[in-house]
Order: sequence, then structure tokens, then C-alpha cells
Amino acid sequence: MTVVGPFGLSVRGQALEADVQAGLAAVEEGLLEATKSEVPFITEAAQHLVKAGGKRFRPLLVMLAAQFGDPYAPGVVPSAVVVELTHLATLYHDDVMDEAAVRRGVASANTRWGNSVAVLTGDFLFARASQILADLGPEAVRVQALAFERLVTGQILETAGPQDGRDPVDHYLDVLGGKTGSLVAVSCRFGAMMSGADETVVDVLTQYGERLGVAFQLADDVLDIASDTHESGKTPGTDLREGIATLPVLRLRERVARLGLAEDVALCELLDSDLSDDARHAEALAALRAHPALEQARRDTVRYAEDARAALAPLEDCDAKAALIDLCDAVVHRAG
Repeated sequence: MTVVGPFGLSVRGQALEADVQAGLAAVEEGLLEATKSEVPFITEAAQHLVKAGGKRFRPLLVMLAAQFGDPYAPGVVPSAVVVELTHLATLYHDDVMDEAAVRRGVASANTRWGNSVAVLTGDFLFARASQILADLGPEAVRVQALAFERLVTGQILETAGPQDGRDPVDHYLDVLGGKTGSLVAVSCRFGAMMSGADETVVDVLTQYGERLGVAFQLADDVLDIASDTHESGKTPGTDLREGIATLPVLRLRERVARLGLAEDVALCELLDSDLSDDARHAEALAALRAHPALEQARRDTVRYAEDARAALAPLEDCDAKAALIDLCDAVVHRAG
């Protein structure tokens, strides 16, 4: 078995391995072609994150889902390019909103060229994705539009915060379902749909993608606290420093509300303080790493990954299904 995907994933079967590798190579060519412009500066900015690399998690899911129909169908690779372009576009916008300095180990576009260029470059990528979608038919346009609405809604809900009386953890999981789960679900849906798979198979893979997407983001939440080096290129504790309450912090606050332990209250107060100070940030990071809230967040990650695995049960056993199951295991492994 050869590593062909994120997290060191290997696929079983030479035929599947060849199909996935060929598909991902074609996606890479498609991304470079889709980000070219007659204006050299636009090409440079649009290809900034493409050339920085990335896991290509979503295109991989398109390729694996396409195995349940005709993996060589003409719409498979373009649909994978669409989901990755959409994902990349959201990264440009996210970095502006988060005032991020680094993305995928390189300077973020907003750091290098300013917020206006970063936002407009994200818009350019959305436009290119839409052009490709137009050639895939009205159903593909509809599916992508609904997913994009969910993605934006998730971002707005995150910005607005939970309404009075709403459980913050439930609110956060809804945010992740929109921000991350929606596009991962569409990746699986496009792969199955474009390959001509049976509609029941399309639905199964879409449900799998939704749950895997949330597990994937929850694993990132855990990694942001627990890891010494972050595979996304971000510095550990970035979310803490920026005051973003991810699941470990929300689980801590939930514990404070339930038990009111003095040491938990003190940690919450530390997290709510100015963590731009390196010493205070290091103290908060070390305390949260040792706290039961982090282990609770790990268990939440495992639960969503197991739900994703369970969604695959109706599918017949094959190498592609085995690879999708292995992805569930890989997500859990990332979270420790």
C-alpha cells in the first residue's frame, strides 16, 4: 500500500490506488489551470495557497466516493476541483476575519498583500468554481449553492454566538456542521453523483461526509491544544490566543457551570484574559492540556468519527469502503 492521502492514509488494492493517485494528480492540474488569470498578479495571489500544498482531503473523498459508480466519469475530477477551490476561497476569507499571519506554513495572503486583496482573491476563486459548476449541470449548481449557504450560515452563527438559553456546545456543533461538514458532505455527494452511483449510495456517502467533516474539525480543535507542532501550519494554541472558544474550552466552561470547582473557575479566568502575553498563553495552554475537558473533546471526536463509520454500514464491502473507514480511524488518531 502506498500513501495517497492525508494523515498518511493508504488505500488497499492496486486498482484503487492507481485511480486515486491519477485522480488527485488531475485535480492538482485542474487547480492550477482554474487559478490562472490574464493578470499575473491575480494568478500569483490565487495560486498562493494552491502551491502551499494541503491535505487535499476533500478531493480525496470525491475520488473514493466515485468508486461506487464510474470513477472515470467526466464530471468527477472537475467536481473535486470545485470543492477544493471553494475550500481554498474560504481560507482566504477566514484569514482576514481571524487576522491570521500564517496559513499552511507560509505567510497568509492578508499578511502578504493586505485584507482587500485576500478577500477579492477568495471571491475570484468562488467565481472560478462557479464557472466549472456551470458545465456540470443544474443539479450540481443547486447542491453547491445549498452547501455554500450552509457554510456561510455556519460562519455567521459562529460570529453571532449562541442565542440566550442555547447550549453553547450544541451551538458550536451546529456551526461546525455548516462551516466544515457541509463541504465535506458535498465532496462525497459529488463523487458519488458524478460517477452515476445509485441515489441511495449517494445519500449514504453524503451522511458519512457530514459526520466525518465535524469529526475532522473537532480533531483540529484537540490538536490546537494538544500538539507541539500543528500539521495545518498553525502555531499550537492559536485559537486560545485569538480568544476563539473551541470544543475543549466549551467543555471546560460546561464543567464550571456544573461543578463550580475553584481550579476550573481560575482556568476559565485565565483563558478569558489577554493571552497575547507569551508567558500567560503558555500557562493557559499547559493547564488546558492537563485538564479533563480536553479528554472530553477527544471523546466527542471519536463519537462523530464512529457515527461516520456507522453511516457506511449499508454499503457493500470493497476497497473504497475500507479506505473511507480508515479515514475515520485516521481522524481519531489525529486527536490522540
